[in-house]
Amino acid sequence: MSIEILPIASPRETRKAMWRLLAQRPGRLTLTILVLLAASCCGLAAPAILGMMVNIAATGGDVLSLLWLAVSLLVAGGLGALLGILGQNLLARICEEALAGLREDVFAAAVRKPLAQLEKAGIGDVVARVSGDVEAVSEAISRVLPAFTSAAFTIAVTLFGLGVIDWRFAVAVLVAAPLQVITLRWFLKRTAPIYRTVRITEANRTEQIIETVHGSASVVALGLAERHADLVAAASRENIGHSLRGVGYLTRFYNRLNLAELIGLSAVLLVGFWLHAEGAVTIGAATAAALYFYRLFDPIGLVLGQFDELQKAAAGLGRMFGLTQSAGPAAPPDRTKPDGTAPGGTAPEKDAGIVLDDVSFAYPGQRPALNGVSLTIKPGERVAIVGTSGAGKTTLAKVIMGLEQPQRGTALVGGLNSATAHPAELHQRIAMVSQEVHVFSGTLAEDLRLAKPNASPAELRQVLHTVGATWSETLDDGLETPVGAGGHQLTPEQAQQVALARLLLKDPPIAVLDEATAEAGTGSATMLDQAAEAALAGRTSVVIAHRLSQAASADTVVVMEHGRLVESGPHQELLAHGGRYATLWEAWNSSLSRG
Repeated sequence: MSIEILPIASPRETRKAMWRLLAQRPGRLTLTILVLLAASCCGLAAPAILGMMVNIAATGGDVLSLLWLAVSLLVAGGLGALLGILGQNLLARICEEALAGLREDVFAAAVRKPLAQLEKAGIGDVVARVSGDVEAVSEAISRVLPAFTSAAFTIAVTLFGLGVIDWRFAVAVLVAAPLQVITLRWFLKRTAPIYRTVRITEANRTEQIIETVHGSASVVALGLAERHADLVAAASRENIGHSLRGVGYLTRFYNRLNLAELIGLSAVLLVGFWLHAEGAVTIGAATAAALYFYRLFDPIGLVLGQFDELQKAAAGLGRMFGLTQSAGPAAPPDRTKPDGTAPGGTAPEKDAGIVLDDVSFAYPGQRPALNGVSLTIKPGERVAIVGTSGAGKTTLAKVIMGLEQPQRGTALVGGLNSATAHPAELHQRIAMVSQEVHVFSGTLAEDLRLAKPNASPAELRQVLHTVGATWSETLDDGLETPVGAGGHQLTPEQAQQVALARLLLKDPPIAVLDEATAEAGTGSATMLDQAAEAALAGRTSVVIAHRLSQAASADTVVVMEHGRLVESGPHQELLAHGGRYATLWEAWNSSLSRG
């Protein structure tokens, strides 16, 4: 399956979204701007005071005036530094708070994404967006943006100061502007695509590393370690190659900025010499003008130079906003009370039926996995789906769960169209336990409470007892025993029992078991079948059956072949009919006899 990159917001969309994010705090943002502007004005005083001191020294003025000017210079410098630090801290706090909210939105958006879309994009893309992209943006917010903003104010105020001395000084400064503008446009045009590519190749590298680590047992067993190391190295080289291209452009960018500074300073000095020779300005004013421009070296260099970091941040923001804007609205508020009743005291209406009408679905470049499937499952009915590998059983389960959208036909689950209903609303009515169960890091109680956060210890022990997880009573710390990564390692059978216990706690009216007990050994098969029976009691259920013993206990058995429903009916009737199901049953019993 080819990788399909998750959406990326355009530069214009990114700018608009970022402004909306910052504009949520208008009062603090206005205060921050005023503080930074005041800091820049204090900085403007230094060259003016130095020019006045030069005039006093040149005309033989009194020493007391020089002392007062020196004190004024210290006060202006100290106050400007304090206001600058305060303004930068205020701006960094505003931006960090906005970033914290954005990080949560990105994670929530990733969770709301259809599973199929995340699988096509690769987990590395999602991880890169909530880690590497956030890190790039955080770096820009905490270090670059405050300095960039202060520098921009300083440039504006200094140009105003030059104009006050003599408008011709301001014109002289602008001699360097065309080269600076041309250089910046040249840099942005060439590096913006590079930084977007760097973020994408970093996601690809992350995906390759995760895949290698996740499948490390198979990698080692098959002797593929060197092959996978080469794949990771190749992904890293691709990422580094694009990064080095950006560094090359950055070096040339700074060289051109240095040339612009030389041209600008030369122009200011020549204008100052000419104006002083004409008697239009004093030597102190000319000195102040030269100092003003010299003072612009750092802020102009910072503003232009930090475009590099801002572009990296913009690339990260584009990927983050692209994910949030394409994920749709957040989940609707849950208006039921903890006991499952509506605010008025009545139980919420729950349609527990499933209706599939002419459903067809095909993966890209493959034959249809589902072809014209129509099936009605009544509330409370248990249906077993059987068939050979590749018959379309798992795809059918994904369509019912809303993880895949039919390309033709409709799937109504609990009265909701699984393709268009909000996932949160759909999953209040249906839950699935698959063959691959994940045990989350934390205590056993925390793992179970993912399904019902307010569940009491007594409820947790009850559901574990219902699914036969008596092993939980022998754990050293009971429900508070850490499980998952770094904790007590559960066997596959125990993990399935935990998953079934979560299903009981969630208590949806509809449940899907996708070969949930397929990997159980012979000794554990009966135990897990009994656990599944207990978990499914009283609810509409679809069981993707690997062992036909599960089909035998179902109300209805549906046989699939090549994406179609070829037989349907109770177990005994299908056996008596002597069709495809009878053949599968005979083959399964024969395999048990040989085993």
